[in-house]
Amino acid sequence: MSELHYLYGQPTSTADLRTHNSDFQVQEILPFAPTGEGEHHLLHIRKEGLNTVEVAKMLSSFAHVHPKEVTYAGQKDKHAITEQWFGVRIPGKETPDWQELDSEQITVLSASRHSKKLRIGALAGNRFTLTLRNVSDMSDVVERIEKMSEQGVPNYFGEQRFGHDGKNLMFGRQMFTGRKVKDRNKRSMYLSAVRSNLFNLACSARLSAHGVAPLEGDCVLLAGSKSYFVAENWDETLLERLAKKDIQLSAPLWGRGTPLAQGDAATCEAEALASLMVDREGLEQAGLNQERRALLLEPQHLQYQVDEGTITLKFALPSGSYATSVLRELFQYQDVQEVARKQMLAAQNAAGAQ
Repeated sequence: MSELHYLYGQPTSTADLRTHNSDFQVQEILPFAPTGEGEHHLLHIRKEGLNTVEVAKMLSSFAHVHPKEVTYAGQKDKHAITEQWFGVRIPGKETPDWQELDSEQITVLSASRHSKKLRIGALAGNRFTLTLRNVSDMSDVVERIEKMSEQGVPNYFGEQRFGHDGKNLMFGRQMFTGRKVKDRNKRSMYLSAVRSNLFNLACSARLSAHGVAPLEGDCVLLAGSKSYFVAENWDETLLERLAKKDIQLSAPLWGRGTPLAQGDAATCEAEALASLMVDREGLEQAGLNQERRALLLEPQHLQYQVDEGTITLKFALPSGSYATSVLRELFQYQDVQEVARKQMLAAQNAAGAQ
């Protein structure tokens, strides 16, 4: 991620992220309310020290249902405090006493019946409360927050998308050169990693060469939707809509078909991805179609509080966006938990070599 373009230049401040689980807090935002009836039980759970899959297995065992009957809208970190929604399908009138699940790691905040299955991606967004410690240059961070509040940050897919040490991206590329992957979920994950990498590179190249200026032929998204149109010429009306954030600049999510941007914008994207023909053709052959994603990400309801060398940030992001893409514009931060993981692996490898 460090090679991608920084909208405000590379940060000067260092900082530590996730010194404690409580330093990384996330709350999922559902776009609907439970209906109160149906065979699906919608659970709002606060968890700490467990990943999403581990909680799903606990729910499956507790409710005596097949693991496939337990669903969730998104995956959340283990080393964090997260409030997350799970769905458990239990045909019939049986209603387990969900409060029996409560422990030091899990609290069931609410449980309601719902008429439909909870599916991946069924979120309006997430609220974050992030605490960074040992901040070395607080004045630089605060200045960047003010800029970010006005203009946003590059809407990069975060490191989580690519797996530990970028293995999802590596496996995706191996699929294109003959590696067989039977597991549909893993195959989808690997394809997403390749596609996300192409987006990041196209986004970075565009911002590096042209900043946030519009280009002739831009494929423009309507704010808050996936609808788009091509801006063949940027007249006063379109420029005003862009300034008011009624429309958004975009970058490609690669797939089959003619690229959606035209003119100068299409040329910029083609040049950025010219050397990645294998990746592009692999996604096309996998059946993905051309789509678009907003070029910039604007944190909502952004607040911050400074206490000596510590800063706490609060903001909300739409579904599919990454808090780490916000943080990279503010700090050269190290994830304390990730550093510990790598140190543990290094120690295990060293012990195995002896």
